[in-house]
Amino acid sequence: MGMSVGSSGGDEDEVLSSINTTPLVDVMLVLLIIFLITIPVVTHTVPVNLPKERNIPTQTKPENVLISVAQDGHVFWNTTPIANQRALVEKLKKEAVKVPQPEVHIRGDALSRYEGVGKVVLACQRAGIVKVGFILEPPPKH
Repeated sequence: MGMSVGSSGGDEDEVLSSINTTPLVDVMLVLLIIFLITIPVVTHTVPVNLPKERNIPTQTKPENVLISVAQDGHVFWNTTPIANQRALVEKLKKEAVKVPQPEVHIRGDALSRYEGVGKVVLACQRAGIVKVGFILEPPPKH
């Protein structure tokens, strides 16, 4: 490795026109490594507790109310069709005053509109039902 100490002539005002880029590249590589290390630490998500999957077998008690919503939106009390929303609320009010209050299990067809199931939940709320559950198919085991 050599070093230039100047010329032997008395001409010391000569301008050096080349820039040494080695320190610049070193600094840029260090910054790149710092950013690669710190970016995963900086990206945070909102801390939430996600619900865990749990499969509880349904306990079919005779006092439980089973309401089914068909694909076309028709509502059934066990196997008996319900005429309209008002009739459903009246039947649920009769069940709501029982002690202990029965649970309402809602079975909604996978291809039914959410509106039908939502109306049943609204009817349960209006009648004062405390426990409402949804009957679902368990996910396939891998």
